[in-house]
Amino acid sequence: MYQAILFDLDGTLIDSESIATRTGLAAFAAVGFPVAPEFLHGLVGVDQATAATLIRAHHATIDIDHLNALWSAGFKAEADKGIALKPFVTQILALSPQLPRAVVTSSGRQYAHQKLAMVGLGDAFAMVVTVDDVTRAKPDPEPYLLAARKLGVSPARCLVFEDSEAGAEAGHRAGCTVVHVPDLVPSSGRWAHHVAADLMSGARLAGLV
Repeated sequence: MYQAILFDLDGTLIDSESIATRTGLAAFAAVGFPVAPEFLHGLVGVDQATAATLIRAHHATIDIDHLNALWSAGFKAEADKGIALKPFVTQILALSPQLPRAVVTSSGRQYAHQKLAMVGLGDAFAMVVTVDDVTRAKPDPEPYLLAARKLGVSPARCLVFEDSEAGAEAGHRAGCTVVHVPDLVPSSGRWAHHVAADLMSGARLAGLV
């Protein structure tokens, strides 16, 4: 049925979105623009350039470079203490070992590979598609279309695991089967073929188990 399995990274494979939220709240407060957690939840799943546009729409005078520097430093300090895998990652990666697997992320190339290495998944995937590899980031379908093309499979034969609405939209618009496993933000269900509480439940709903 499936010829490849594609995973988002942050919030899907690794529990990094909670770290990003904590350190983001601190960074916004430090530059004099405190925000609620819900504001940061609206940035989940989007690339840094899109996030900057959304931030400026609410805070036109904010110093984005200073904010990002503080946020990045705070995130690194927290992440260096350890990033946990999301539940059932090890088990899900052991399923269907004959199928190629890829990461499709809105993170930049350097940060994506660093985070994968930190959690021991540096060699777990045939490829990693990052925001640096595309001209249009999620929710555009380009990242998932690129991953399918590089793997030599039809998007219709790809199973996607995502935690964000933007990511689920990207996978759905690419023509993939999408399992949405919400992390910080509930799923609307609009872009998901299956909505699940965890990766293993999603794999069962999608017929992978």
